[in-house]
Amino acid sequence: MTPRRAALLLVACCLATTSLFAQRTPEDAIRGVLDKQVVAWNRGDIDGFMEGYWKSEKLTFVTASGVSRGWENVIERYRRGYPDRKTMGTLTFSDIEITVLSRDAAVVLGHWQLQRDADRPEGHFTLIVRRFPEGWRVVHDHTTALAPPKQPSQ
Repeated sequence: MTPRRAALLLVACCLATTSLFAQRTPEDAIRGVLDKQVVAWNRGDIDGFMEGYWKSEKLTFVTASGVSRGWENVIERYRRGYPDRKTMGTLTFSDIEITVLSRDAAVVLGHWQLQRDADRPEGHFTLIVRRFPEGWRVVHDHTTALAPPKQPSQ
């Protein structure tokens, strides 16, 4: 083998190894979806936030007020509940736990909080996410709100 050929082979091996290590884990990819949702929400972009959800009539969203099915119904629910930037507040996700169930499915547990001028609602969520050709998407969202803290008696 010539020195030039050996050098080319070494470069090819380095590139192949680098690309293998550069691949994102499912956990990283799922966190990326959640991070994009937070960024979109905090700029007042419900459409961008909804990109993290499966665009299907089979999408399921569960809250204390009931079950919404279908991507269109869920986005309309968000638009009604958060009609303007002030109502949306600033979203944070924390305490994220991702359990990969298979190559194409995972469960995500986490805490959400909105910071607004008048209040700071918060709660927990459980997401079922699946990997599609376009990437990981939420297919089932069960979100709960914590009761606001009681105000001391005056």
